[in-house]
Amino acid sequence: MNHQSGMKTRRSTIFRTAGTLIAIALLVYLLNRMGWEDIQKAFSKLTIYQLGLSFGLIIISRLAVSARWYILLHSAEMGISFQQSVRITFAGLFASNFLPTTIGGDVVRLAGAVQSKVDPATSTASLVVDRLIGMAGMFLALPFGVFSLINYQSSFKQTASMLLIIAAGISKDWFSKLWSRSKNFVQKIIYAGKIWIRKPGSLLLSFAFTLIHMLGIFFTIDILLTAMDEDITFLTISGLYSLVYFITLLPFTINGYGLQELSITFLFHNLSGISIESALTMSIILRTLVILASLPGAFFVGDMISAAGALSTSSQVQSDEIPDLKPPID
Repeated sequence: MNHQSGMKTRRSTIFRTAGTLIAIALLVYLLNRMGWEDIQKAFSKLTIYQLGLSFGLIIISRLAVSARWYILLHSAEMGISFQQSVRITFAGLFASNFLPTTIGGDVVRLAGAVQSKVDPATSTASLVVDRLIGMAGMFLALPFGVFSLINYQSSFKQTASMLLIIAAGISKDWFSKLWSRSKNFVQKIIYAGKIWIRKPGSLLLSFAFTLIHMLGIFFTIDILLTAMDEDITFLTISGLYSLVYFITLLPFTINGYGLQELSITFLFHNLSGISIESALTMSIILRTLVILASLPGAFFVGDMISAAGALSTSSQVQSDEIPDLKPPID
């Protein structure tokens, strides 16, 4: 990695670390303002059965993400097994939750794939397509969230004001860099498309698994909110979570810490009318379940970390070749 690239990585890490600390500070402020008693009261409504069922759905969601990527690699005739795909995916999920951003989940997945004798270029392309399929699935649910946003005028004004403040704080240089990275990413999409464009069946099957992944998340939220006596439709849950998904794609924090919880609390409380205590409690439980579900990756990630570090600094695979499109729960 050259000096300029190293400086960019350090600046990005500092920026995301600062954003994470600010978001977490706001989250703690919100918790203290509401009072821990209200949070405890909302949590106490959940039974062991409901928590267990929610955790099971998150595990299914994780396995669906593993299968989504496996289908892409298998269709490219890379000779990787489903068990290997599961191990590598869970290692990446664990890395995303617990390791520095310089050793991100997708870098670990790439390292694991290369260790499994998968061609590095094809592995990188598969990660790009994997992310695009995940985004396409969430995009299907997005209209339900946008509809809620538009039809709740006061919250719409608040949201518009918040976005304007954020936009005003972002420099022109930031937009220039974003445009440059976007063009670079489009080039990768075109390259990746050459591999899978003639295999629509594999793309459709991967998309089916992303729908299973999404349903696992949405039903988990539904179970948690129902247990807290909140009345909210499944379509509303789908739409609002899709909004959260795209918000957490913004590179403001590390793995969406703080930003995800604040986004869920703000959107679900203001746009669906549920209590702020229930929205915040649900967001914290959801994050906890996802972290717990990633723990099996700890058994597989050890021998991939050094390889991931070597990959991210080698000329073979530069860090900006990895698609930076990973929200916390994908």
